Amino acid sequence: MITDESLPYIFIGLMGLAVLVYAILDGYDLGVGILLPLGHEDRSDKMIASIGPFWDANETWLVLAVGILFIAFPSAHNIVLKALYLPATLMLLGLILRGVAFDFRAKVVQTSKPVWDKAFKFGSLLAGFMQGYMLGMYIMAFEQSIQAHLFGFLSGIGVTAAYCFIGACWLIMKTEGELQKKAIHWARKAAWVCFAGVVAVCAVNPLINQLVWERWTSLPFALFIWPIPFVSLCLFLICHQVLKRLPLEDDAGCWLPFIIALMIFICCFQGLAFSFFPHIVPGQLTIFEAASAPESLRFILVGAAIVVPCILGYTIWSYRVFWGKVTELKYY
Repeated sequence: MITDESLPYIFIGLMGLAVLVYAILDGYDLGVGILLPLGHEDRSDKMIASIGPFWDANETWLVLAVGILFIAFPSAHNIVLKALYLPATLMLLGLILRGVAFDFRAKVVQTSKPVWDKAFKFGSLLAGFMQGYMLGMYIMAFEQSIQAHLFGFLSGIGVTAAYCFIGACWLIMKTEGELQKKAIHWARKAAWVCFAGVVAVCAVNPLINQLVWERWTSLPFALFIWPIPFVSLCLFLICHQVLKRLPLEDDAGCWLPFIIALMIFICCFQGLAFSFFPHIVPGQLTIFEAASAPESLRFILVGAAIVVPCILGYTIWSYRVFWGKVTELKYY
């Protein structure tokens, strides 16, 4: 039986799931957009085709996460939106620009197509960077200082590199030939920048947040959290070795880099979640303080029990239908 005390746990779990799935799924297609080569129409078409059936649906998870925050934790939503209004607006502009560019590049005359490729690339870069900046400001507890904004800027670079990394790994899995070799090169470069970003967050996070410091240095919490950076380091090293050996005969193991990147994303998310839980706004609000009334949460839970399985089912079905190597891009 679901008790009133368990409702905040359920909704923070649903929101965490939505954020994680969004970061992975929309992360790779943002990364593909950022990596889009300008002046290479064949490569651009194949890269666009590799995310064509998925990219729009991937953003559903962002809508779900924001919706849960707004309805289930309205106090936290107010604080977060107030602190991140400008970068959130820029992120949405980037996402809108991507959508417009994706459709327009298929409908304009051939000579205008490069313009919309640039728009798609810029929109992807803007959205990815702003998401990283917002993550950095969240870790800094929305502190309005030069140091906080600088960390947000560096976090934006790190998340952009992470998206490029998982995007390149997606292309390794979905493409062949010269484009696949190029994607391997992109993945090796982006992985090191992504690794540097993870190290920076692991170093800065405990130093600027007393709760995180206590969580990382006191037993038994330290026993659970310290393996996460170690596992992440091992995954980066394994990925580096795998990328050095690709491509293999018969394209064997082309899926391994993407699986490793996915596991790195999960580890990083676990580290952040474990560091701040039960705070939904670092140093300000816990999930219990920010949660809506139990009656409201119970009503919302009925809708979530219907919507979330539908989104999961559609996501799994779409990836099953369009699995395999990308084919020539066609518009009907």
